[in-house]
Amino acid sequence: MSNKETKRQNVLEVSLQDVSAHRTPDYPVNPLFVERWSSRSFADQPVPQDVLYTVLEAARWAPSSNNLQPWRFYIAQTEEERELFKEFILPGNRIWSDKAPVLILLATDTRRDENGGVNGAHAFDAGAAWGSIALQAHLLGLATRAMGGYDRNKAREILDIPEYIELQAVIALGYRAGLDTLDERFREREIPNERRSLSDSILELKRK
Repeated sequence: MSNKETKRQNVLEVSLQDVSAHRTPDYPVNPLFVERWSSRSFADQPVPQDVLYTVLEAARWAPSSNNLQPWRFYIAQTEEERELFKEFILPGNRIWSDKAPVLILLATDTRRDENGGVNGAHAFDAGAAWGSIALQAHLLGLATRAMGGYDRNKAREILDIPEYIELQAVIALGYRAGLDTLDERFREREIPNERRSLSDSILELKRK
């Protein structure tokens, strides 16, 4: 194992220890769902093309209404491409996202058919695609973080995006790094966050 791979494995092991210290499921689930969390710390290490496409392949198989598969991806990998994304990502997010080797603008095709019908589930289905991306990335030892803090109008203008494409989120993707690479203002927040109790999310059925 190379020094870079050893360092990455050490970061991953520390991360998993952090997860067990901060997260306890109410009911038994596969550890994948508990151990995945959204990091802001990214290593200066490129993501191979086949690895990136494996992550996107997982999204390809996400469920969608009427199998319309509305998700679309604008991908920035090269320095030139990432510079374009930096023009519309808000400054507060650029503090950490500038270090991510891959940026993905997750968008959706809002069209249901060629007659101008609208797919009312396009945003819902985009959420399924994002979940698949996050979980597959985690299985491959990668970190992801989705952000809504970007200028949608500017992104549309810069990337010449047609009106029927709706912009959802920018996803930062890369290998997780240690706290020493992260801006100080984010270090205390670079931990797996907890979840409220499952019972708090289940609403009571009431008859009018």
